[in-house]
Amino acid sequence: MNISEVLARNGRIHPYATALIERIPSKSLRKQITWKQFDERVNRIGNALIARGIGKGDRVLHWMMNSINWLEAYFGIVRTGAIATPLNFRFTEKDFKYCADVVEPKAVILDECFADKVKAVSHPFLPPQRCIVNGQTVPPDMENFEEVIAESNSSPKKIEIKDEDPCGLYFTSGTTGAPKPILLTHKNMECAAITEVLHGLRRPNDIWVTLKPLYHTGDWIHWLASLILGGASVIQGDKITPRGIFELMHEERGTVAMLLVPWLQDILTAMESGELRREDYDLSCWRLVLLGTQYVPPNLVLRWKEKFPIMLYEINYGLTEASGPGCIHLGIGNEHKLGSIGKAGFNWEARVVDENDNDVAPGKVGEIIVKGNGVMREYYKNPVKTAETIKEGWLYTGDMGKIDKDGFIWFVDRKKDVIICGGENIYPIEIEDILQGHPKIHDVGVIGLPDERLGEIVAAIVDLKPNIPQSTETREEITRFCEENLPKYKRPRHIIFDKVLRNPTGKIEKVIMGQKYRKMMDRG
Repeated sequence: MNISEVLARNGRIHPYATALIERIPSKSLRKQITWKQFDERVNRIGNALIARGIGKGDRVLHWMMNSINWLEAYFGIVRTGAIATPLNFRFTEKDFKYCADVVEPKAVILDECFADKVKAVSHPFLPPQRCIVNGQTVPPDMENFEEVIAESNSSPKKIEIKDEDPCGLYFTSGTTGAPKPILLTHKNMECAAITEVLHGLRRPNDIWVTLKPLYHTGDWIHWLASLILGGASVIQGDKITPRGIFELMHEERGTVAMLLVPWLQDILTAMESGELRREDYDLSCWRLVLLGTQYVPPNLVLRWKEKFPIMLYEINYGLTEASGPGCIHLGIGNEHKLGSIGKAGFNWEARVVDENDNDVAPGKVGEIIVKGNGVMREYYKNPVKTAETIKEGWLYTGDMGKIDKDGFIWFVDRKKDVIICGGENIYPIEIEDILQGHPKIHDVGVIGLPDERLGEIVAAIVDLKPNIPQSTETREEITRFCEENLPKYKRPRHIIFDKVLRNPTGKIEKVIMGQKYRKMMDRG
């Protein structure tokens, strides 16, 4: 299924229904467009790109903040048969050059806040006249996004696009090294969208709320369910805060949203301190919260269920290489398996295997592998890495897990995050899960630090709740808690009071934290 044609279909079938709402409360901004308006603007962008020499198979960099314009630009690129390449809004000039070197783009569509970074990078594949800038301040040698749209034709061009054709080129978040470019097809997107509809029991009258960055396959894939259903969705452009989330769901009558673990923590902490009161908002329309992108501590879900006993929740496991969330999911109604990531998603297969690709026995740790129509086409321009990762259709995730007697899979940790202490394999998530249960801890990340005798030792970076002192007494209290709840070899040798570094999708930046605290230890 060509996702560009799905948008065109919505423009025909639901021309005057609301497609997108964008809001930035801090700027008193709220706007909305219909499916017909959405489709027509996409046609104009696509035609403008074709007029500038962009064609099937070309790559177009796409560097924008979450907005209606983000989605218009993405579909405008795709409608030409070109490959949209969304970029992380936290990328530096160096990151931009790295991505441009890899994909050799024919054009870039960007927000004005990134214009200086693009101009600072001289690139043979990217002449200034093919830089289209969205915003009020446009460099003189670049083009204005709205002017390009206004001057272009709204009639669609006939471009043959097949299900197997590439659609998007996504750079991973890079938490374990340099971002890897992952090539996804229209068929991948179709698989992900259908899976999302079924797993979330999504309905045409749902109002989906986009909070996470669209450049990541998480909320992008969740939004695709609204696309194929013809439903409305809201994009929040402001900084995400507990109060902001409640206000959005209250004012826009949102029904489904995905929350990252840090947001869940922040909301619960604010409610438990009295800073945020549920009774001040009408949240009766909010029927489902989606969780994922990282391990979700059961303790957090139980605390959430105390506050919202009627609300449904669904935990999705996924990765960009599998077209985002859903290749494994817990399933609504499986509260008795809380802590598990669930079973294979709709039209997916999942296994846990040992080093010889044999299925492990229940309770034994192995690597999680998945198979389905959402498996990426390839790591772009990297056949060796692709062959290492995809074998006979099975995607080797690099995540360690266990399977129980009922067939539910339990995530253990990233293979690269395993701490080897005195020959013992220690999985940081197990320790993080225990520490999340301490009443004074807001957030925690566990890493390994080098040790001459044991190889590695466990260190816990602890972010305390507001008004809790970073004192010797607090550290001793947490140490006693670890002694009571963890075997000796798993107990943190270092408890460091600091902010837990997370990327925009909520994943803990363990590589960066490891580098930071190793340097601190070297300095004594």
